[in-house]
Amino acid sequence: MIDLPETRGTLSTNHPMDRLSWLRVGGPAEVLFQPADVDDLAAFLAALDAAVPVFPVGVCSNLIIRDGGIDGVVVRLGRGFNSIEIIDENHVRVGAAALDAHVARKAAEAGIDLAFLRTIPGAIGGAVRMNAGCYGSYLADVFVSATAVARDGVQVTLTADDLDFGYRSSRLPEGMVLTSVLLRGPSTAPDVLATKMQNALDNRAASQPVDQRSCGSTFRNPAGFSSTGQADDVHDLKAWKVIDDAGMRGASIGGAQMSPKHSNFLINNGGASAADLENLGEEVRKKVFLNSGITLEWEIKRVGKACNDAKALKAE
Repeated sequence: MIDLPETRGTLSTNHPMDRLSWLRVGGPAEVLFQPADVDDLAAFLAALDAAVPVFPVGVCSNLIIRDGGIDGVVVRLGRGFNSIEIIDENHVRVGAAALDAHVARKAAEAGIDLAFLRTIPGAIGGAVRMNAGCYGSYLADVFVSATAVARDGVQVTLTADDLDFGYRSSRLPEGMVLTSVLLRGPSTAPDVLATKMQNALDNRAASQPVDQRSCGSTFRNPAGFSSTGQADDVHDLKAWKVIDDAGMRGASIGGAQMSPKHSNFLINNGGASAADLENLGEEVRKKVFLNSGITLEWEIKRVGKACNDAKALKAE
């Protein structure tokens, strides 16, 4: 039993995470903490036993939460962390819980081009953590700085150098909770941005299963391999193509399926367990490796523990 500090926020134990999960799967969080504000978050983490693991989540749009749930404290930011403030003609400060799409729209109204965020599911905190991107633009391209609360409760400011952005990755210390982000985009006419975002939405709907439960791209695009599987300087090979070549488009396990519309999208067709989703993903990786010698890397994070595991597994 975790000894929980007093808080002005909301604490709940054994909280079912499938209610919060984008994919609607996952076991319970041992403790779910929803802080009232930044000071409440900082005080709680400072007083919480340092041995207790802390795992921040947003809208869980890039997570498979395993069926055994998550040990320790899951931190989820809500109201009070979703503000969107236009600073000047190029800068926007946003709370970590602000949805990517809302940020794109609000910025566009002010003539700031953050349009690539419009089609990315999730919240800004997760976008920073994963260096989210599409159509050749990434969060790192517009990032200026971020504020966060470290595991020991200390409030810090992070630069791009601190986060060391990479492809679909950043170097965020374990247990650190992002609270706000300062972004910079080029000035562009609002009507141009409105058209740009609508075109992106139309393209996405035409090529991706937007009406089904999916976390977007399941695997990172492989780099350094040719279509024959030989290492070379080719960096534009697509995960969907090697999945297709391995015959895994439309493959399914239980309620989980690799989308027939886009074979790098893992979907919950209804009734899937987290194990169904993860097992199907691993089967895809196996078949791709056998067919091409390419080892696909998960883009979706898998967290928590399987039902038959005695202890929690770290995010991979």
